[in-house]
Amino acid sequence: MMSKPLKRNQSQGSTDTNVPVVSQVEPAFIPWTNPVTVNATYANGNQGNGGVVISVNSQNGISSNHPILVGYHHNSVSQQIGIIHNNQQIMQQSSVSSSNIQITQPSSTPTSPISSPRPSSVVFPTSLTNSSISTLDPNWQASKGSIRERNAAMFNNELMADIHFIVGPSGGAQSIPAHKYVLATGSSVFYAMFYGGLAEDKEEIEVPDVEPAAFLALLKYLYCDEIHLEADNVLATLYAAKKYIVPFLARACVNFLETSLTAKNACLLLSQSRLFEEPELMQRCWEVIDAQAEMALCSEGFVDIDSDTLKSILARETLNCKEIVVFEAALNWAAAECARQDIDSSAHNKRQVLGDAMYLLRIPTMTLEEFANGPAQSSVLSLQETTDVFLHFTARKKPGIRYPTKARPGLIPQLCHRFQSSAYRSNQWRYRGRTDSIQFCVDKRIFIVGFGLYGSSNGASKYNVKIELKKLGQVLATKNTKFFSDGSSNTFLVYFEHPIQVEPDACYTASAILDGNELSYFGQEGMSEVQVGNVTFQFQGSTDSTNGTGVQGGQIPELIFYGPSLNIEDVSHSTVGIHYE
Repeated sequence: MMSKPLKRNQSQGSTDTNVPVVSQVEPAFIPWTNPVTVNATYANGNQGNGGVVISVNSQNGISSNHPILVGYHHNSVSQQIGIIHNNQQIMQQSSVSSSNIQITQPSSTPTSPISSPRPSSVVFPTSLTNSSISTLDPNWQASKGSIRERNAAMFNNELMADIHFIVGPSGGAQSIPAHKYVLATGSSVFYAMFYGGLAEDKEEIEVPDVEPAAFLALLKYLYCDEIHLEADNVLATLYAAKKYIVPFLARACVNFLETSLTAKNACLLLSQSRLFEEPELMQRCWEVIDAQAEMALCSEGFVDIDSDTLKSILARETLNCKEIVVFEAALNWAAAECARQDIDSSAHNKRQVLGDAMYLLRIPTMTLEEFANGPAQSSVLSLQETTDVFLHFTARKKPGIRYPTKARPGLIPQLCHRFQSSAYRSNQWRYRGRTDSIQFCVDKRIFIVGFGLYGSSNGASKYNVKIELKKLGQVLATKNTKFFSDGSSNTFLVYFEHPIQVEPDACYTASAILDGNELSYFGQEGMSEVQVGNVTFQFQGSTDSTNGTGVQGGQIPELIFYGPSLNIEDVSHSTVGIHYE
């Protein structure tokens, strides 16, 4: 996590109650023959008022007309705080709130044993700044070998700062120093603010709508060409990048969100991507929501979306879940919206906050049992609506209903066939309680729905089957079920509970263990690469396979998946229907 900067002009209190103790220390940069002593007293005699007066005793051979770096040591932590030159403070870095004072001298400053003793003094105010230790040396530039390093040293640094941003909402705002030139070279918005025709000469600019951590991430990129994103600040950083028109940082934020996108956060990210006008991220969110609709609608983040996003989801034709799931998700959102509006979550209020979104629910497409146990008893529907829907289910002459009566078609599942033919009888496949596995990878993101399996080659038979999908040894999904084989060479489709997201260019292992009639069909003339629509599958043998399945032959002839949109000519050759029970 990025640490928060100290607030500008924030007083840093001290726990010391005595006058600072004079200490003798070894210089930090170059050896001196004799240690240097200083005298330190609180200005105005008050520890918390006016800062600290430091007097340098030059009798040890240090001339006051050479720059002297002053610092303090407190609780085993050293902090340099300023420079004295010709009796004048020329660089103030922070205040002293410690009982132990030290002075050090930069390596670039020569010592002068013949200089006449002259006392020097300076008063440091009690406000702390968030400066970089590396720039306290007047010759700090000599240690920075590139412009990137020198720029990085100025990040979040008071040194030469000519603008301050008061970032964050009132009560939690933080002051962040910056340099107009650096910002203007990285953002057209900053250029207009500082050098445009309507530029204003301000020392501070308030930015209440951006989080401090996100603003610092923005500055880190502008100063250092470094991008630091985390799950809890990426959306705020994307907002900042959009606000100040920094497209490369915005693109990095979107890429981060796409790679971390799951069913648990897809709805909330969809809501945000609509606000940010990020069509690619929106499309990715829709892919996840469509394919993993039940998990997305049941996620905690779903209830936090805005009403327009809710309506767009409820109107979606391609949601792959039962309508009762959509109905219950809408009621959960309504309850959360009632809480946001600080009203009671009664059935009447839920209906009120849903408004016209209620009529996007396809209640008549539920089963009679689902309707009777759900919407009919929710009190969200009026008595007349409940009666009309019941009549719609049962009456020959159906009443007019405002709710859509056509079921959502959902996504079209696609099939990847990896064998060119199947065999039986003379070379029959046997099941001996062993695992059939195959490893695969794809070049585009898809969602695995299930597998197609071969059944009995010796008449009708029932099978117990366990299917499993793993990634790098980690089980992503498993399903124990049964299927009936009619004795033909047709494959039998076995589905997971929910579709599983499969990322491109990563290896996954599909496995199946069958228990039933030992004689079975098996595939042959296997292909190591198969193209389905615009998705390319690559297959290779798996060490998990203990029953003979491999690339050339064996079980698991088909992978069922949701993928990118198909061309119309591909649909009849590579798709299959799914019925939700």
